[in-house]
Amino acid sequence: MKEHSSVIRSNGALLSRAAGPGWGLLGVVAFSFTLPFTRIALSGGLSPLFIGSARAVVAAALAAVVLLATRQRPPSPVQGARLAVVALGVVAGFPLLTSFAMTTTPASHGAVVIGLLPAATAVAVVLRTRERPSPSFWVFALLGSAAALVFATLQNGTPGALRPADLQLFGAVIAAAVGYAEGGLLARELGAWQTISWALVLAAPVMLAVAVAAGVAAPPVATTTAWLAFAYLAAVSMFLGFFAWYRGLAIGPMAQVSQIQLVQPVMGITWAAFLFHEDVGGATVLGGLAVVACAGLAVRTRSSPPTPARQEAPCVTPPATS
Repeated sequence: MKEHSSVIRSNGALLSRAAGPGWGLLGVVAFSFTLPFTRIALSGGLSPLFIGSARAVVAAALAAVVLLATRQRPPSPVQGARLAVVALGVVAGFPLLTSFAMTTTPASHGAVVIGLLPAATAVAVVLRTRERPSPSFWVFALLGSAAALVFATLQNGTPGALRPADLQLFGAVIAAAVGYAEGGLLARELGAWQTISWALVLAAPVMLAVAVAAGVAAPPVATTTAWLAFAYLAAVSMFLGFFAWYRGLAIGPMAQVSQIQLVQPVMGITWAAFLFHEDVGGATVLGGLAVVACAGLAVRTRSSPPTPARQEAPCVTPPATS
């Protein structure tokens, strides 16, 4: 099945222009609790390696149950290879790198470094797909990224200070951007929840081995609050949130929908302020509003149409094959 002959795209004419951003925003709201809850799980006694790996194992168990219950057809070998890219990016890379970063940096700082993810995702989308956003899109995307970095400076009071954990966060950004772009394309073929489910199942053996090793090295004895935070990371951040996020990307345009992530730092710092009593001043509020404005403007821009030479006929989903 081709990239644009999908379950999502075949009914694309029936979807409003707000459908993609709407689903994307729902996914971002789910993801915005990830860093604060990771800090809670860490402070409650769980190790970063256990959190990053075991959350994927729990999510994979949930995914396997859903796939079996709905009798989903396994992906093709080519789709399996692409799912491996998704798994490497969003099942292994992002959770593990952010878990380690949260051991030495505030959740608010991590949330803002992750604010670079929308621009990185847009670049990955352009490199991977035929989407060609307009120049105004790139202007607003770059302004949004710059606003997110200024937002970090206002919140943390350390202009230009690059921490070791920032390298882990930058690696997490790259891993997630690639996983988002490939996952968005696969969601047009397999479906949104099927894509993350198959990626989780594919990565499960490796993540289980890592989780067991982490549990042996540091037995997971933690507070009830830490386990509740871990449960959210496994069930929502690692599983349910992707139902909405990949559906939004699949409806697209992917580059524009990716910019909704710009509001994630604003949400993340809001939750961090509420949960950890971190101060949020007037300058931070203004910075957050600027980030949200840039995200809104980027989402409203239009992509250039595909080149005629590669433009495909209207989609008719081919019959399923075994």
